[in-house]
Amino acid sequence: MENGKAIGIVETSSIARGFLIADTVLKTANVKIIVNRTICPGKYMVLIGGNVDAVTSAIEAGVAAGAHTVVDQLVIPNVHPSVFPAISGVSHMPELKALGVIEAFSVASVIEAADAAVKATQVQLITIHLAMAIGGKGWVSLTGDVASVTEAVEIGSAVIERKGLLVDKVVIPAPRPDIIREFV
Repeated sequence: MENGKAIGIVETSSIARGFLIADTVLKTANVKIIVNRTICPGKYMVLIGGNVDAVTSAIEAGVAAGAHTVVDQLVIPNVHPSVFPAISGVSHMPELKALGVIEAFSVASVIEAADAAVKATQVQLITIHLAMAIGGKGWVSLTGDVASVTEAVEIGSAVIERKGLLVDKVVIPAPRPDIIREFV
């Protein structure tokens, strides 16, 4: 995995503070920036990868720098290898079986949900969409057999519900292929 074994994110309500957070995480530990940008509606996210200790210490420092502006944050040690390509965009569209979609109010929680879902079940991630042009929300799509997708959506949604950030979730047993053309 090119970005290491852990992933971390700080999501802030301040664009100015987002730049400070990005600088702080890079100065704190040997981590790589995966995504560092503004997101709707006027928020900012710093997503990093690296080894578990480095990511953990960098995110702790980033959260401290973000202070009262931090909307959400997380560190996922031993992140599932399919999470990185799903964040980057669909490079390979898996065979579409059942379709599951989980939508959240925060980027961090949707990444955490995707990781939990794919670790616990036999599903494939399609994409993790991070807050661009959707009001700061995030969503993850996945596919597999109906039972696995249903279980994955429940597991992922439970992660988000614990934070009170779940928007919605759906499982479509036999989706028409036309509805996912925007993914590829």
